Amino acid sequence: MSKLPHLSPAKRNAADAALERATLALQMGGPGEAERLAEGVLRANRSNGPAAVMLGQALLMQNRPAEAIPPLERAARRSDDPKIETLLAAALAASGRRDEALDQLRQTTARRPPFPPAFREYADQLAKAGRFDEAIAVTETGLQLTPDVIELQVDLGRLYLGRNDRVRARSMLLQALAAAPGRWDIQAVLARVMVFDGEYAAAADIYRHALALQPEVAMTRVDLGMCQLELADRSAGEASLRAATRGRAEMLGRAIHSLAAASHGRFFFRPSGAARFLGG
Repeated sequence: MSKLPHLSPAKRNAADAALERATLALQMGGPGEAERLAEGVLRANRSNGPAAVMLGQALLMQNRPAEAIPPLERAARRSDDPKIETLLAAALAASGRRDEALDQLRQTTARRPPFPPAFREYADQLAKAGRFDEAIAVTETGLQLTPDVIELQVDLGRLYLGRNDRVRARSMLLQALAAAPGRWDIQAVLARVMVFDGEYAAAADIYRHALALQPEVAMTRVDLGMCQLELADRSAGEASLRAATRGRAEMLGRAIHSLAAASHGRFFFRPSGAARFLGG
């Protein structure tokens, strides 16, 4: 929390309390309430950086990035806070101003001490622009500066996989998993590397373990079903695909593709037939 020397202790306490409520509202899926509370703090003191960050986050969650830019720009001009600059870059990119976002992130990642989320955002925006080699280079630099940040390791593993460098992807993901064995998301990406290498049984085991940690992740269940089909366990694979699509219409396309693409799957001439087969 930034210091607000020109405010009385009571007003500082009120601002802190409002931002705590805004944080809770954001966590509970109430960005509108978080926006209202953050705006109230900023009306009392426009230089409150944490309030600007909160407002920016709330507006981005509501898909209103253009409105998030002015308060974040004002806050960024008043400080060298890399968190504000990174959020500003995200808002710029979401508003279609990617070149400006990349310029901002280039400056932020040059600051020391390094701010790992800035490297992650920078690499993500470069990858979205199709500049994968640059995205990998940025992530590698961030990891050299902050070698214990697991998220950068996972990002780098995904980027390597995106470039079909499966050897380096596997090595990086195994390193991340050794540091955080309970992370289901790392397990799921590692299993995808194994799928590309044709190691369906090993991948299925990892997907089962990931589902034990996060059973509600439908995509992991679809991937498990595809592995089971490749292993000629058709009944188990189809059951996994049905479970993944139950109550989730958005998963039907991915499940139908897995059903048709697997060597022991099924092909339907009409998508509606596949949807009925899966129970959709």
